[in-house]
Amino acid sequence: MSVSRRILLVLLAIAMALPLAYLGETRLPALLAEDLPQADAVLVNKTERKLYLLRSGQIYREYSIALGGNPVGHKQQEGDRRTPEGDYVLDWRNPNSGYHLSLHVSYPNAEDHARAAAQGVSPGGMIMLHGQRNGFGWFAPVLQRRDWTNGCVALTNVAMQEVWRAVPNGTPIRILP
Repeated sequence: MSVSRRILLVLLAIAMALPLAYLGETRLPALLAEDLPQADAVLVNKTERKLYLLRSGQIYREYSIALGGNPVGHKQQEGDRRTPEGDYVLDWRNPNSGYHLSLHVSYPNAEDHARAAAQGVSPGGMIMLHGQRNGFGWFAPVLQRRDWTNGCVALTNVAMQEVWRAVPNGTPIRILP
């Protein structure tokens, strides 16, 4: 078989596989995710790169996470690529996120606003727990090995699907250094 014919066959295979990969990326996480008991709190440990679901004060599920690209320390201002630290609430959800599902962290709180105002900067916002960027869920085994977000907490799509189901709006979240 000629080289050009092999290239054509490879391109054809890729073209046929991409729609299937996309469908798998959007539907497969829902099929693979477990139905878990409802969490009454979420704990993120930045040093461990772990997110924990808690019920009655006990950890019942843990997930590996990726953080903001500059993860050490509390978020100080917009654009610093830090994940905030402290006590917040998961106050709303976005099923149509640019990342496979997302839960909003109530950052900035009053203390964060005051600190940023004293420094003359914007505290930033839109900190989310989310899955992988839409179209790139298949790349999670590589992406989750490094901190890549702008300050959010990223999970694999299957993990995000489980968290989405187990964590209602209004759930407290504590983010530890």
